Amino acid sequence: MKANSLLQRLLVLAAITAFSVGGITASERPNVLFIAVDDLNDWIGCLGGHPQARTPNIDRLAERGMLFTNAHCQGTMCNPSRISLLWGRRPSSTGFYDNHYPVSREPEFLESHVSLPQHFAANGYKTLSAGKIFHSGIKIGDHVEVVGPRLGQWLKRFDKKVHDKPKQWHRTWDFGPQDYDESEFTDYVSAGWVSDQLKASYNRPFFLSVGFYRPHVPFFPPRRVYDSLTEIQLPSTLADDWEDIPDAARRVTLSNPKIPTHEWMKEGGRWELAVHAYLACVAWTDEQVGRVLDALEQGPHADNTIIVLFADHGYHLGEKQRWSKFSLWERTTRVPLIISTPGGLTGSSPRPVELLSLYPTLIDLCQLSPNEKLEGISLKPLLEDPKAKWPHVAISTLGQNNHALRDERWRYIRYADGSEELYDHDSDPHEWTNLMASELSTAAAAARRRLSEHLPSINLPQRH
Repeated sequence: MKANSLLQRLLVLAAITAFSVGGITASERPNVLFIAVDDLNDWIGCLGGHPQARTPNIDRLAERGMLFTNAHCQGTMCNPSRISLLWGRRPSSTGFYDNHYPVSREPEFLESHVSLPQHFAANGYKTLSAGKIFHSGIKIGDHVEVVGPRLGQWLKRFDKKVHDKPKQWHRTWDFGPQDYDESEFTDYVSAGWVSDQLKASYNRPFFLSVGFYRPHVPFFPPRRVYDSLTEIQLPSTLADDWEDIPDAARRVTLSNPKIPTHEWMKEGGRWELAVHAYLACVAWTDEQVGRVLDALEQGPHADNTIIVLFADHGYHLGEKQRWSKFSLWERTTRVPLIISTPGGLTGSSPRPVELLSLYPTLIDLCQLSPNEKLEGISLKPLLEDPKAKWPHVAISTLGQNNHALRDERWRYIRYADGSEELYDHDSDPHEWTNLMASELSTAAAAARRRLSEHLPSINLPQRH
C-alpha cells in the first residue's frame, strides 16, 4: 500500500466514524498552528541564551503559553529529529540516525506508521503546510492536503557566497548579510502564505504547519537586520575543554568533515562574523513568527487555536570548541519549546521533556483517536501543572548506541564503546568538567546510576 493510499484509507475511516472521538466532533476541536524553526538553539530572549538575542515575538508567545526550559530533541541533526517527532518513534527504535537516509526509502515503514499530519487528517482536520517541516525525500502531498511554498522552491540565493572555505565543506556553510529584496527570502514567503491561510474560514478545524529555515546555514540575513546588531559578544569557551572527554566523544563529534573547525572560524574574525549573522538570522525569523502570530490574532481563529513552536535541535557556535550540531552535549540537544493553549496556563516548566512528546500531547489536547505506536509521553500534565511530578528523562541519540540522558540537574552520556560523560548543571552549565574523568561524589554516582536505567533497550542498526 502506498503512503497516499494509507492517507486515503484513514480519511475514509474518519468519515465513517463521523469524526467523533471522546464525545466531540471534529468541528468542536481546536485548531493547531505548528511552527518549526531549523537549527535554533536557546538564543532567544525568554531562554536567556545570548544577551543580544532579539526575539520579541517568540517571547510574547512564551508569555501567553507554557515555556519548557529543559526541552530536548531525540536526534541531533535534522532528519532523525524530524522523523522522530513526526512519527513518534525514537531513532534507536527506527534506525534513522543521520541526514543521508530519508524515510521515503522505507516504504514498509511509511505503510505501517502514520505521520502527525496524517493522523490529524484521519480525525477530520484540514491539513496545510509550508516551508520545511519534513526533511528531504518526502512527497509532501502524501501527508498534507494543502501544500504551500516549499523550501526548495525559494532557496535560490546560495550563490551569494561571502567567504572562501575548504572545498570539502558543505556548500551551504557560509555567513554574511544579503542585499536582495526581503520579500524574496524563503521564510518571508512562507510566513506570508501561512498568514493568508489564517485569515480564511474553514468548515472543519485545521492543522497548519510552517517550517522556518533560518537560522540554518548559510547564515544569510537581510542586511537591514544584520546592520541593526553591533558589538557582538562571543559565547563562552574553555581552551582545554576536550582534555577530559573520551575518544568516543571525539570520534562522534568530528565524524562530519563538511563542517568547519573552530580553529578556522577563529581566523580572520570569522567567529564574530558568524555569530553576528546567526543572531541576525534569529531576529529575522522572529519577525516572520510575528507576522504569523499577528495574522492569527487578527483573524477568525484567535480564540480556538493551539500554538506549538519548537526547534528541531540546537546548535554550536564555538561552544565546546565546535560548530554545527552532531553532538550529545547540551548545546545541540536543548531546544526552545513553547505550547500555548486557548485559555490554558501560562508560565514555564523546568521538567526534562522531549520533542517526541509533541505527537501524543496534541492527540490529548485535541481529543483525537490514539496511535498505539507512539513512544512519547504526553505533556498535558505539565500544561496543567508545570511542576507536576515527572519521573521521565529526556533522551537524545547520535548514531547507534550513543545516547545522552538529561534530568533537571544532570547530563549523562553513554557511547557505544561504554565510555561515559557526566555533567552537573547546577555547578557546570557549560559542561566544561566531565565528572567521569575523576572519582565520583556520592550524588554524581547516584545520578549516573539513576540515569543509566533509562537507556533505550532497543538500539536498531542504522538504515542504509
